[in-house]
Amino acid sequence: MADRRLLGLGLVALFSMAAFMGLGLRGNIGFVLELRATKLLALVQVGIAIGISTVIFQTITVNRILTPSIMGLDQLYVFGKFVLVFLFGGVGFAALDRQIVFAGEASMMIGLACLVILPMLKARIDLNLLLLAGVIFSVLFRSLSSLLARLTDPNDFAVVQGTSFANFNDVRTDLALFATVLNIAAVIIAWRSRHVLDVLALGADTATGLGVNWVRTVSALFLLVAVQVAVSTALVGPVALFGLLVVALSERIVDTRRHGILLPASALMAVIILVGGQTILQHGLGGASTLGVVIEFLGGLVFLLLLITGSRK
Repeated sequence: MADRRLLGLGLVALFSMAAFMGLGLRGNIGFVLELRATKLLALVQVGIAIGISTVIFQTITVNRILTPSIMGLDQLYVFGKFVLVFLFGGVGFAALDRQIVFAGEASMMIGLACLVILPMLKARIDLNLLLLAGVIFSVLFRSLSSLLARLTDPNDFAVVQGTSFANFNDVRTDLALFATVLNIAAVIIAWRSRHVLDVLALGADTATGLGVNWVRTVSALFLLVAVQVAVSTALVGPVALFGLLVVALSERIVDTRRHGILLPASALMAVIILVGGQTILQHGLGGASTLGVVIEFLGGLVFLLLLITGSRK
């Protein structure tokens, strides 16, 4: 039954992508199709990165109401943008090679994980304290970004202002191919780790008893999550609750926590929401709303529902 539902999600995702490419074509068809194909590739990469990273993060933290954004990695990415604008100015920042900037900021995020998260894991510090440290870093980087925003020239600030919010209308298509390479590698690693993730979902003590090197495995998965957060944040900006929405819906549809099903289901659900939602807003509602606002609103509702149902249980 779960396999059939997964197949159904795949068909809906394909239909959404076909509608995104085909609806409202006019003018220079070749140019429009090329532009839409590049944007579609970027949206698919964002959906896959957010869906898979959220599933992995919820598994290693054994908590279904958390997303990777709690660790402050996306806020670190935004802070890096503000630092570059503050140092080089708006014109200098615009002249920087986008791929080099992305590689540097992704390395900075992975470096944070190596310097802070991994030592805490090796010291066997409780995951709750690790998550609390993540919340503190998130607040720290957000505050530092606000400080630099006040010190930055208003004209320069306008250059980087959009990076503070998720924007699915202005996807960084120039980074799509570079992000695709990283995302493919992350997906392959996640898929090869699906059985290990099933064991990790039982908890640290049980997983260790079943022969899993918990510290090494969780450390590697945290780095994998950092890479995928970098991919999604670079393409559309920081997204807080989208992963929570995607995984919650996927669980209800496939009705299983087996990662061999849940990983692709979450990725497909994210693609359906992003591509299908963007298609509906552009061609059905005439761009009357912003997809990022709708997603965060629905994600907030799902978060509240999960809290209420969890407290009742």
